[in-house]
Amino acid sequence: MYRDDGKSIAKTENVIRPVWCSGEAALPVVLSGTVGLYTPPAAESPPSDAAVLFLSPWGFEEMCTRKLWRLLAERAAAQGLASLRFDYPGTGDALDPATVPDLESWDQATVEAADTLRHLSGARRLVLIGHGLGATFAARLGPALGAEAAVLMAPVVSGRFYLRELSAWSKMVDEGLGLRQEQRIASGVAIAGLVLPEKIAEAVRGLNLERLETLPFAKALVVERPGREKDAAFAAHLAGLGADISRFDYAGHDDLVSNPTLAHQPLAVIDGVAEWLAPFAGEGADAVETLPRSTHLLGDGFAEEPLRFGENDRLFGTLCMPLHARRGAIVLLFGTAYDRQAGWARGVTETARYLARNGVASLRFDAANVGDSPAAPAAPEQVQYSDTQLADARAALDLLSARGLGPVVAVGRCSGAYLAFRTAVADSRIASVVPVNAYTFRWDPDMSVDEALRANPRSLDDYRQRLVDPATFRRLFAGQIDLGRALRNVGLQILRRLVAIVPGLDRFTRAGRLRAATHGDFRDLAARAVPVLLIYSEGDVGLERLSLDFGRAGLSRHRNVTVEMIADADHNLSPPEAQAAYRALLLETALKTG
Repeated sequence: MYRDDGKSIAKTENVIRPVWCSGEAALPVVLSGTVGLYTPPAAESPPSDAAVLFLSPWGFEEMCTRKLWRLLAERAAAQGLASLRFDYPGTGDALDPATVPDLESWDQATVEAADTLRHLSGARRLVLIGHGLGATFAARLGPALGAEAAVLMAPVVSGRFYLRELSAWSKMVDEGLGLRQEQRIASGVAIAGLVLPEKIAEAVRGLNLERLETLPFAKALVVERPGREKDAAFAAHLAGLGADISRFDYAGHDDLVSNPTLAHQPLAVIDGVAEWLAPFAGEGADAVETLPRSTHLLGDGFAEEPLRFGENDRLFGTLCMPLHARRGAIVLLFGTAYDRQAGWARGVTETARYLARNGVASLRFDAANVGDSPAAPAAPEQVQYSDTQLADARAALDLLSARGLGPVVAVGRCSGAYLAFRTAVADSRIASVVPVNAYTFRWDPDMSVDEALRANPRSLDDYRQRLVDPATFRRLFAGQIDLGRALRNVGLQILRRLVAIVPGLDRFTRAGRLRAATHGDFRDLAARAVPVLLIYSEGDVGLERLSLDFGRAGLSRHRNVTVEMIADADHNLSPPEAQAAYRALLLETALKTG
């Protein structure tokens, strides 16, 4: 069966019912210590007496599937099904618990999320959708939540096997980032800079879904990864317990969870899940409660307001304000690639809260078609390094202007650095800009963003260091290095250097014309006296482009430009010491600008 080779407000006498429309971001809801995103039924669909609760995976997998959750929520809304997705305590945009979190605290948050969804939607029946570890939680908590059915996507059947697999996965991610052994998180369970709390890791180690003795829900769709026998065995186990089981191939799973920057959404799987959910749609929801008026999350030294803004409330973001006296400029935190607004290793959330504790406000948000913000009308599917994102930046600046918050410091890393810089050039409301590990300041429109990202270039200095590292040869002989790609990257960088140093040749090349345009942008910012703080990790590939664009003394003519280097850091600023150095520089800039 499953094989596949405008916003309005509807008023009643006692309640105001928000009705979701296509292109609108989900409604933020503050639960106890965490943030939920509620998507009501679409305006043209009758509300159903069933609603969908999303249970997320953890860590790197959660980053990769964040957009998938939004797409599934939109499809459910179109069928008349309300839904809620949320962050577990200590993850994403949730607060950090006062004590070391355990699995019980995540369970309690899940129970509260289910209760909140029922109150907001008026639905009597509950359908769970879980991915990875979230699918395991769905099977564990199905009876406690009173769930009627569940979609279990790539379920973690054995917790012990999952943690072993996670360890190997973590090593591959670190190697892809270029982290040296001493820069990696060596203790506990960690991946991509995220650490699974010890108590939760110990509880996960003991989980085994094949030991379930009671039926967790009457009906389930198991979305099975190709070649994973345990997925199929678990589906058979549920059927043996008496569940009505459907099965579906998880085509595209590995591509989805391998890299959030390159992730392609499994459209056939989304269609299959939506088809399976269709019978739950239909009229019959009870009267619903008014959405809570208070949407502030109070933490240690900060207050956060998750909000929607822009035309048709199409963008989702979080305004983070200090609890004590505000000082300095407000910081506009642009996201990197397709990372959700919490950032790589939750770094953006932690940066915002660090700034607030020091008196500096900030806004972080998902650009259109990133994380929890829907795609903009007529925008390309690939939004990185696209001028279409300037509209999102303007919407954020409009919000800050309407709130009377300014002046504004624009900051971002990698593609976020590019967007921060382009916004500063285009919009005079930016008082200062801090690009971090910027790869380029002018994107070549003839260059494929996807191909450039897959190339994953490193600097020539980095290649030289790796050439004398014995570990490089071990990986080469093990077939873990794409030698052809590495040689192409080295050759391209050498060619660019030659073009840059040959007199007169520069003006006849595309790279030369982009370089001239970049110089013009820096001159414009200098004429407006906009301070530019360029932050780079030592050896970052962006330094190659900076050197080609400006040479050794090229930036010295711009007195508004400062370059700061962070030692012993990768492109993502993964080591805690690198994050601390970056945050100190950003705080200093915000205080100076204000």
